[in-house]
Amino acid sequence: MAMGTSSTRKARRDGGISTFKGEERALRADRLGTGGLLLSVLAATAPLMVVAGVMPTTYAVIGIVGQPLIFVVLGVVLVLFSVGYAEMSRHVHNAGAFYAYISRGLGGTAGASAALVAMVAYNALQVGIYGIFGFAVSGLLSTYAGVDIAWWIPALVGVVAVGALGWLKIDVNARVLGVLLLIEVVLVVVFDIAAVSDPGPQGLSLHAFNPDTLTGAGVGTALCFCIAAFLGFEQAPVYAEETSRPHVLVPRVMFLAVAGVAVFFALSSWALTVATGPDRIVGSAQEQSAGLLFNLTEARLGATFTDVLHVLFVTGMFAALLSFHNVVARYAFAMGREGLLPAPFGRTSGTSGAPGTGSLLQTAVSLVIVVVFAIVDDKPVGDPTEPVLHLFTWGGNIGALGVILLMAAASFSVVAFFVRRGAAGAQWMRLTTSVLAGVALLVIAGYTVKDFDVLVGAGPGSALSWVLPGLIGLAVVAGLVQGAILRARAPERHARIGLGNEAFRLEKAASE
Repeated sequence: MAMGTSSTRKARRDGGISTFKGEERALRADRLGTGGLLLSVLAATAPLMVVAGVMPTTYAVIGIVGQPLIFVVLGVVLVLFSVGYAEMSRHVHNAGAFYAYISRGLGGTAGASAALVAMVAYNALQVGIYGIFGFAVSGLLSTYAGVDIAWWIPALVGVVAVGALGWLKIDVNARVLGVLLLIEVVLVVVFDIAAVSDPGPQGLSLHAFNPDTLTGAGVGTALCFCIAAFLGFEQAPVYAEETSRPHVLVPRVMFLAVAGVAVFFALSSWALTVATGPDRIVGSAQEQSAGLLFNLTEARLGATFTDVLHVLFVTGMFAALLSFHNVVARYAFAMGREGLLPAPFGRTSGTSGAPGTGSLLQTAVSLVIVVVFAIVDDKPVGDPTEPVLHLFTWGGNIGALGVILLMAAASFSVVAFFVRRGAAGAQWMRLTTSVLAGVALLVIAGYTVKDFDVLVGAGPGSALSWVLPGLIGLAVVAGLVQGAILRARAPERHARIGLGNEAFRLEKAASE
């Protein structure tokens, strides 16, 4: 006991972690400032992938010109969400952000369910990107090197590379993510300026921001498509334990991320309508699909710029892969630390302080799923069916549905948390915004489930329209069952759900 106390005191003097379980049970603090945290979070949004892939797809599939206005609307909803979510981050610092918040507000059983949903959702998002990443790299090699290889080869190389970087320090990853992200943003801004400087036949039309463009049955589905572009900003609290001032940095980064993403995507989707003309954007997107942006840049900025853009399209996806990998690893770490996963997941790597076992788990899951899709792919090289239309589209929409539900649950957990603490009066404004955001997110989730066949390109009677979203439903139920079992058989473990390091400090105090 004396040795443990001495070690703890030494850790305090050295500025390290001083939890009851020691450094292996905590992520290394003081490794991220505002810049590193913001870049790590924004990398998951993969801006070029959204502008080149999501936006043309939304125009083509939904046929709604008012996509820029949809980004503004979603930005408002997510700012409302962030008000309460950010306030919660001042009180709860845990690498399992969503499920920790939900545990504190709605109880440990709900938290166990949220933890499993988060693991499934973020794994689906991350693994899905390997499909389009492999397809894009394969296309680059074919175009510029004359080498034709199957998509799954670069996808598997990506799995290994991301897994290796996931084992390293987060600050190394932040530098990688930051450089790639900044270059992407600059190139998209250059295109936006070029589009405004050389508009299509209708000139600098603001028709895309007209509320009349948001009429029709496709608005709900368009919301589902576009909200996926924002995913990443909500990851800021996951890194709270690795910052020096989480109560300051996490809220700051969240608001910067939401506001920046909303403005950036609204302007970029508007620039696409300016470049083609609002009356031609839907037809152009249907005809050119993901090639729309590259065709527009080649006409205005030349072949060299477009070639660079193609390369950055790939590196941007790699940055998103790194970002989601880090989040999944930290969720696994938090779950292992609190008994929702085996204990080894709750230990960090001694060399880097990263959640090594969680990183290995995410790498293994990615490897298995990519191999399965590679085995079932019987199409010729260059066919996008398995990597893009199946792996990427299915994974992206499963993940988006899961995160939307987590955000809705987190909104209501904020209300419950402050009401239980007797702070409802002092926090009435934040509680009001949380309720509004929670209701709006539930509406979007309802549209997502209703229109899942459209989102994944399946027919109305396809089993995929209920099997794929059913994976999230299964995670919800399985998590609730696990939480109920823990509550009945191991109440002390159930009580620790969502507490993170606080549980170990309480355990230490009880033993002294």
